[in-house]
Amino acid sequence: MQRGMARCFVTRQLPFPALDRLRAVHDVEVWTERLPPSYDELSRSAALAEGLLTLLTDRVDAALIERSVDLRAISNYAVGYDNIDLEAAAARGIPVGNTPDVLTDATADLTWALLMAAARKLPEAAADVRDGDWLTWEPAMYLGASVFGATLGIVGFGRIGRAVAHRASGFDMTVLHTGSESLQTLLEEADFVSLHCPLTPETYHLIDDAALSRMKPTAILVNTARGPIVDHDALRRALIAGEIAGAALDVTDPEPLPPDDPLLSAPNLIVVPHIGSATSAARERMADLAVDNLLAGLEGRPMPHQVDAPR
Repeated sequence: MQRGMARCFVTRQLPFPALDRLRAVHDVEVWTERLPPSYDELSRSAALAEGLLTLLTDRVDAALIERSVDLRAISNYAVGYDNIDLEAAAARGIPVGNTPDVLTDATADLTWALLMAAARKLPEAAADVRDGDWLTWEPAMYLGASVFGATLGIVGFGRIGRAVAHRASGFDMTVLHTGSESLQTLLEEADFVSLHCPLTPETYHLIDDAALSRMKPTAILVNTARGPIVDHDALRRALIAGEIAGAALDVTDPEPLPPDDPLLSAPNLIVVPHIGSATSAARERMADLAVDNLLAGLEGRPMPHQVDAPR
């Protein structure tokens, strides 16, 4: 390596030119497999690295950070960073960066797509066409929920939550959010409940049996935040019992959800594989920000999007 070059480990191939900027000034190793590195594989590579560019699937815990004696900067290719032990990083003086803002609209769009698909039973209707079960126009088939004029409850009113509320205005919806309403009131009054809060100890299984029992039997739950915010066992029970009308999930616990997971046998459920940010523009901009963060951290400069260390 040339003087000034740092060893960097990138935990997944990013199909965007941002990595070329990193390679131009540093020595870069990229994990090229489709599946992420195992924890042991990540630990071995991180132990030799000065810079890490990670994904949400990569567990960067205190033990890994302690073993990575040369590590100087961590950049997470995501808005969230619950996969990284911020306290352990801060204790070592290692800055941690994330990629906020750029996926706000993409995730809000996906939230809206899931809400509409669940409300109007689109997966069920599309599947019947392919299965040859479209016999004629039937007045009692595929009866969904009205979206226009309904009440939308938004749990977590940050950037994405506000973007979803903005889209709801075009449907003349009444919007309730946890910045102005109690969670109990929101759950009891909303026709659609959309989750946009971060995953914290306080929000783990926030949507449990008690929360689901407060929702209307005609209500639909949408989660594009983090999987563990919803208790999957409780959701399965609620769907089977008809306590709520449906659910649409972009995130699950665990990820990926095994094909034989009991939740997938529940009725009126849509699950997609964490594609909230999956537009070319959003993912490319995320790569740019992640590389910007790593370059700055390795140069000893503040990261453009640095996560505050825990107090």
